[in-house]
Amino acid sequence: MSAATALPAVGVIGAGAMGMGVVASLLRAGFDTRVRDIKPDVEVEAAARGATCEPSPAALVRACGVAIVLVVDADEVETVLFGADGAAPALAGGRVVLLASTVDPDYVTALAPRVAARGGVLVDAPVSGGPRRAHDGTMTMMVAGDEGARARCAPVLAAIAGTVFHVGTQPGHAARFKIVNNLLAAVNLAAGAEALALAAKAGLDPRLVVDIVNASSGGSWIFADRMPRALAGDYAPRAAARILTKDVGIAAAFAQRHGVPAPFAAAAHAAFAAAVAAGYGDEDDAAIVKHCRDRAGLPR
Repeated sequence: MSAATALPAVGVIGAGAMGMGVVASLLRAGFDTRVRDIKPDVEVEAAARGATCEPSPAALVRACGVAIVLVVDADEVETVLFGADGAAPALAGGRVVLLASTVDPDYVTALAPRVAARGGVLVDAPVSGGPRRAHDGTMTMMVAGDEGARARCAPVLAAIAGTVFHVGTQPGHAARFKIVNNLLAAVNLAAGAEALALAAKAGLDPRLVVDIVNASSGGSWIFADRMPRALAGDYAPRAAARILTKDVGIAAAFAQRHGVPAPFAAAAHAAFAAAVAAGYGDEDDAAIVKHCRDRAGLPR
């Protein structure tokens, strides 16, 4: 049985920067792909790619065996599941909600029995890698949930991810791995922006700085990915600054609840929150480079 016939359809609720990449990967793999997004222009793009747009989350879930939820935060998850025309009434019969949004792990743990009470199954499956890797089908996914539900999702995961880590059977466990990763991503990016501001103030060629750091001990994946775009003045929002602000805030709060001092997470959260407050929230998270330059009195 091929991937295209293993499930009647796969849905994506939230076809933004990452979600549209997931849509593209599913279509490329031959899936009957359904989409619901609150932005009409996003649905127009999804339809142009070959997806079928549904009028509500409930309608999408009724048409699909697996529904991937890839919205911004827990409030939006609540809306698409339990709000007006939400998916919850359509979950009966064991439909799978593949929760790919980055949200608080404790929220995910509490969400699983609420989904089960409506007859569905929640699989905790946050994603990492950015829009380009989402479009390429090479994202990293961390997955936790019922073993049978994960097996049902296997063809979907194979289509949208290059690396899948199965980390347990309890929803919420994958989200824990994801926020640890996000803590490091935010800290590395904030520190990299600060380092580039210092380099500029010291009269160094920023492109040479980036080349040297990427070949040396100070390099990181996110530094190598974001800094060339920043130096080119390309701040189109692949991953908006406000999203990483939210993500590292979740990590800092989770650390606090577990009694783990996290001064670097707190500092990164403060730095990104300041960048958002300065008007950079809807730009790429690399816009923290501009914010650091502003604070150092450097021209953009």
